[in-house]
Amino acid sequence: MYLWIKALHIVAVVTWFAALFYLPRLYVYHAMARDKGERQLIETFGVMERKLYRGIMTPSMIAVIALGLWMLYLNPGWLGMGWMHVKLALVLLLVIYHHVCLVYLKQFAAGRCHRSHKFFRAFNELPVLALLGIVILVVLKPF
Repeated sequence: MYLWIKALHIVAVVTWFAALFYLPRLYVYHAMARDKGERQLIETFGVMERKLYRGIMTPSMIAVIALGLWMLYLNPGWLGMGWMHVKLALVLLLVIYHHVCLVYLKQFAAGRCHRSHKFFRAFNELPVLALLGIVILVVLKPF
């Protein structure tokens, strides 16, 4: 049973990260369309962003957390290991990032997002750092 939970957790992580990488990229294009006054593109990006956030990103995050907690329940000794504390801190930062994406989603929908496409290009790179840290921690278990 544990291997099924682990496999589903990995699938959920992959799906969540795909959305964490793609949604801010949509924000880049949305900001560019806004700056050019391309109304039809703005509306299209709004629909894409909303569907990605609600239909893929949030369910994936919930699955990652639920399956991760289930694995911790089955392996409570991990909670005594330093690498797990750092990994969980990085996951918490990703959850915060996820919710910051919602703030920008709402701002774009209301026509109140004034961040530049350059800002969103940099913002888009943050999950890469978390992913790198999490994979290294899980594979190497350095401490």
